Amino acid sequence: MAVLTELNLYPVKSCAGIALREATLTPAGLMSQHIYDREWMVVDQQGRFMTQRDFPRMALVTPRLRYETLELRAPGMLRIEVPLDLPHPDDARVVHVQVWDVTVPAYDCDETTAAWFTAFLGVPCRLVRFHAEAKRLASSKWTGDVEAPTLFSDGYPMLVISEGSLADLNARLAAQGRAALPMNRFRPNVVIGGVEAFEEDYAASIAIGDAVLKPVKPCARCPMPSVDQATGEFGPDPLDILQTYRANPKVDGGITFGMNAILLRGEGTLLRVGQDVSLTLDF
Repeated sequence: MAVLTELNLYPVKSCAGIALREATLTPAGLMSQHIYDREWMVVDQQGRFMTQRDFPRMALVTPRLRYETLELRAPGMLRIEVPLDLPHPDDARVVHVQVWDVTVPAYDCDETTAAWFTAFLGVPCRLVRFHAEAKRLASSKWTGDVEAPTLFSDGYPMLVISEGSLADLNARLAAQGRAALPMNRFRPNVVIGGVEAFEEDYAASIAIGDAVLKPVKPCARCPMPSVDQATGEFGPDPLDILQTYRANPKVDGGITFGMNAILLRGEGTLLRVGQDVSLTLDF
């Protein structure tokens, strides 16, 4: 029996995630306390997104959703709190920021928050928040006739990985005398147990309660899985193992692990860890 084993929310793109027992499904991904996945993002002085690919210490920025604020902690830094309420239109400072080749408006957070991230990451940068009127859609090449909104994710509202896929990789690493990797190296939103390795690759749909997800694009991996999420440092890269059996012609030979997914049905459904999951396979 397939079961939902993890729900992970990443309020700030490329920073640490929050493991949830329950989360609300929206077309733009998981939501908790009215906060969406990747609702905030760190940008450089040109407004371009920053990630662990170049700044692995971002993994050490740990968010926590409090009653009225997003609390951020990092080693050697005093904690800082960012308001959860959206700024009043008269007070909002709007900037234009870039995620890959897409530019969208965003709310600029205050100078104190910018100074905090600048001090921790060692480069001038700022924290921004997705604008309430901004619109960014996943590629219709993969979503077809479904308009799938996303915020500051790399491209899709959700990433789904099965425990079996990680177990398969870890068995291959062990055969080479290498240490097992935790799931957080791959930063999924939804983790499923009780299915065969890479079964998510062949799922036409994934039903959880009243909701139906559709895996649409294999997730081509960058070097980020080599970042130890506990230390914020680069370590052994699993891509050398993955490339021996996970090159995917659907993404021009990219090394894939996990499936990007969109919501087909069930907006507002509350997902809970431990729920039964049903995969409809499409070989």
